[in-house]
Amino acid sequence: MLKQRITAKTWGLAPTALVMLTLLSDGHYAQGQEPVAEPLPTLILFIGDGLDDQHVTMGRNYLAGQQGTLVMDTLPIRSAVQVETVSSDGMPVYVADSANTATSLAAGIITSIGRVGTDPRNKPVPSLLESAAHAGLRTGIISSASVTDATPAAFLAHVAKRGCENPAIILGGRRYGQMFEGCPTDARGNGGQGSVAEQIAASAADLVLGGGLEHFVIPDADTGRSALDEAKDNGFIITKNLTELREADTQQPVLGLFANSHLPVRMQGTDGRTAEAPEPSLLNALDWRLGSVTQPPAMDCELNPRFAGTPDLATLTSIALDRLSIDNTQGLFLMVESASIDKESHDRNPCGSIGEIEQLEEAIAVALAYADEHPNTLILVTADHAQAAQIVPEPSLFASIPVPIYSPGKVARVRTPEGGIMRINYATNLFESEEHTGANVPLFALAPHGTVIPGFLRQRDVYALMMDYLGLDQP
Repeated sequence: MLKQRITAKTWGLAPTALVMLTLLSDGHYAQGQEPVAEPLPTLILFIGDGLDDQHVTMGRNYLAGQQGTLVMDTLPIRSAVQVETVSSDGMPVYVADSANTATSLAAGIITSIGRVGTDPRNKPVPSLLESAAHAGLRTGIISSASVTDATPAAFLAHVAKRGCENPAIILGGRRYGQMFEGCPTDARGNGGQGSVAEQIAASAADLVLGGGLEHFVIPDADTGRSALDEAKDNGFIITKNLTELREADTQQPVLGLFANSHLPVRMQGTDGRTAEAPEPSLLNALDWRLGSVTQPPAMDCELNPRFAGTPDLATLTSIALDRLSIDNTQGLFLMVESASIDKESHDRNPCGSIGEIEQLEEAIAVALAYADEHPNTLILVTADHAQAAQIVPEPSLFASIPVPIYSPGKVARVRTPEGGIMRINYATNLFESEEHTGANVPLFALAPHGTVIPGFLRQRDVYALMMDYLGLDQP
């Protein structure tokens, strides 16, 4: 039976009333009271990759308006979550990546950058999903990225480096134009558990949905078999579109791979524009106090034509909850990642990030509707780390000073539906890809009565909270 900590002061509000069991201190029911079946525990974890408060506010300003409210804003609990990272020698690192922070959420440990499901010494650490599946709960993972990407992988696999996604690259080779040493000790031929794709194929998950087909079709050099072959042998139904997913036998686990790599994003800037550098005049380039600076023209957010036909997160979440609920006698755990909030910020594309926040919002609404019918549902919405993107003044607060004032980074001036201009600044570096930042991240929650969520947690605490809620013993 699920054990929850009941205190006099709680912050959790259930969407519907719960039937509570009254127990005496010795664990027996009060005289004359009949045992009442307790609703099955359901945990839905949403991870907005890179969804810090800047991105939440960007999303709110554009999608709901400055005076509006996001769906996540309606959740009754709001906390702050500290992100923790260490170097390989155990020293604190103050800016994280998705692999180590997703591992903190999935497995409750602090680890080093790039590691998936392992501690800094490369020791595999069981994930919440693995513990839940072992206890008989139904489990699922959804991501708008490749399912082998860092965040979903942290719940499903254990490798020393996040790039070890398939049986070829795990042995090393060229990746993103650079030599990658791989994770040879993790390769199956060397006695390891194999690449991320191979470990997903062997996992106990009931449902894995996202992109990444390219990693599942690469054959192992020794056996000639791909992770897709192994997934089929392990009972997974392979689906590549929504029709196949809807028609898949609900009694079998399903692996849905809807794109070769990451799923396309819903929105883009005007004609594909992203943030651009302000252009100083020649005189200003000679002396920063003189001349003028031309700001990038305003852009609109428009539909990305590449998104057409792509399954959206809300649809995948709805299908997943339906499948995981069928003949379920133990409860369920589902993780849903809106991955490209982060990826679009790396590319300095605020419209791309906003569109993925919208997808996250729609998926949360699906979960809230599910919670109305299943009152013992805990919904958590958080992020793995903070990301580049700042909402800065439009125009500058110092515009009246007779000196050109402009950002040293790249700027997108986004025209919002309510008629304003939201200026988004990207300035972590001069490289082709922006970097993460080191702020804490938000946590929004809807919790059944009696589930206490503090106002400040660390990512390890979020893991412990989830394990406790599901009644699972921590390793």
